[in-house]
Amino acid sequence: MKKVYLFMGMVRNLAALLMCLMLIFAAGKAVFMIYNRSVEAFTMGDMVQVWLHGLTMDISTSCYLLVIPWLCSLVWLLWHGFPVRRVMVPYCFIICILLALIICGDAYLYEFWKFKLNATVFSYMSNPEGAVSSVSTSYLVTRLLGILLFALLSFWLTKAAKVQGLKGSRGSKYHRSSSPVDWRPAVTLLPAWLLVGGLIFVGIRGGVNRSVMNLGVPYYSQSLFLNHSAVNPAFSIFASISKSKDFPSQFNYLPEDERAQMFQGLYPEETEDVTDTLLHTQRPNVLLVLMESFGGKFISELGGLPDVAPYMNRLIPEGIFWTNYYSNSFRTDRGTVSALSGWISYPTTSLMRLPDKLSGIPSIAQSLSEEGYATHYLYGGDIKIMGKRGYLIQTGYQTLTSDVDFPLNEAHETKWGVNDSLTALRTLQLVRQMPTDRPWHLVWQTLSSHEPFEVPYNRLEDKKLNAFAFTDHCIGQFIDSLQAMPQWDNMLVILIPDHGFLYDLTYQDPEFFHAPMLWLGGAIRSPRRIDVLMNQSDLAATLLSQMGLPHRQFLWSRNVLSKDYTYPFAYSSYPGGILFADSTGVSVFDITADEPITEKPSPSPERLRRAKAILQTSYDMLGH
Repeated sequence: MKKVYLFMGMVRNLAALLMCLMLIFAAGKAVFMIYNRSVEAFTMGDMVQVWLHGLTMDISTSCYLLVIPWLCSLVWLLWHGFPVRRVMVPYCFIICILLALIICGDAYLYEFWKFKLNATVFSYMSNPEGAVSSVSTSYLVTRLLGILLFALLSFWLTKAAKVQGLKGSRGSKYHRSSSPVDWRPAVTLLPAWLLVGGLIFVGIRGGVNRSVMNLGVPYYSQSLFLNHSAVNPAFSIFASISKSKDFPSQFNYLPEDERAQMFQGLYPEETEDVTDTLLHTQRPNVLLVLMESFGGKFISELGGLPDVAPYMNRLIPEGIFWTNYYSNSFRTDRGTVSALSGWISYPTTSLMRLPDKLSGIPSIAQSLSEEGYATHYLYGGDIKIMGKRGYLIQTGYQTLTSDVDFPLNEAHETKWGVNDSLTALRTLQLVRQMPTDRPWHLVWQTLSSHEPFEVPYNRLEDKKLNAFAFTDHCIGQFIDSLQAMPQWDNMLVILIPDHGFLYDLTYQDPEFFHAPMLWLGGAIRSPRRIDVLMNQSDLAATLLSQMGLPHRQFLWSRNVLSKDYTYPFAYSSYPGGILFADSTGVSVFDITADEPITEKPSPSPERLRRAKAILQTSYDMLGH
């Protein structure tokens, strides 16, 4: 009878810890939904559905966290001298701290990212100053206090449940044995305790069905917000970690022969012909303006808001405007690589942060350097952030200008860095100083249209829109100044965003990736509109072809004005999915739920198979 009492006490402690964890995760879902209620309206019934559909994943995650307590109890069965309490109290404390960081961090970041917390966060944690610069001190303090409060309440809950010790073993003769080692209860109770371990394993697996627990299990609604609310953030982040390194094993949707067949011809090897000449010189000075977050949402010519970018709209008739240009990704580090290196984007990793993968990667700067161009990159913020400095140097940018090259009062005027009006003036100064005995290539990356949207400008009431309007104003004044300079006659100015912005948009909306590209300058033959469907990564091949330069090394970049560009399409990615658009429509595929979430105007298995083939091929190549 005492053995039964001992066993039941052990089970009771595990059950108590399980219930505590389940309550913590349930509270976390409520925090997530209430904190992000501005993202999407919901009812109490929706919250109940979120709890119910997320239950199996919460159980699975809780069971993972029960493994250590189960092992400690097993050791105690074999050796009663094992200090269970001394192990379990700090274990519960550490778990509560980690869960508070994950749960609250997931809620806080979702309003900015609109996707579930995953391993992507660790690549940004290596440069926390960037994230800190995006928000105010009061914002940070209140959120840190929220994390601390959640951690303390969680630990109080586990402690109140008395899960740290083997409560049911108190008073047992086995516990009072003169020898800490007593095999009698172990031999009797070990099979039953192994059975408990088996039940924990079933909980981890998500049941006894053929499929195992995965991130798509809680998905139940047409609302992406409700699906994200149901996903356990701890499971999400650790599941994504397991997929973050073994690249070739990820996203193996298609058998190899089918993948090769579907991928063939999507990125033609030979597109170096020129069927449409846009420039009157093959060696212009190339100035590229990489506009922070400036997606098509802010360009009325692309169906965006009418009054955010009047200068951009004024400039469009003066240049070559590409109306069907799609960004490759959702963040600056990924979009920069796509734009400057003509490279594809990855939903779960950033090439800029994988220095071992950057060896040999092509770039516009490298190609132009080989032709004798001087190359320069100007960014008003910290150029070391996200591995950018290493990438730029490795890909051919000979001179870098960043916040440290500005006076302290200018560099620290905003938390993110030097505002766009000041960097525009510095860029004009650089243009005047560029060599006259050889061509040059200069990149100016803007930053004012980024959190925290603090700008010395006040035209629009909406703080975010006003920041974009400020960048537009700075670019308009900048172009006006360039046009008055003698360098304008031999200059090609390319305006493109690094990615879009989630203003009234989600990643499942194709308009997030739809972006403006405008070529200006005295080097262009004549203003016109070009409607060919293309990607940000196609800029490299298209530009180099216009300059009579080879681009075969740009494996993911296509000259969209080539006679061999016979199947126009756009492909984009974000951490939760991929987009594929062609003449038949557009599909957005959720790689978490493994199902399409947007198909316009109608479903297309062919679009989805091509998208999967590109994703699968890109990860196979990344692993080599």
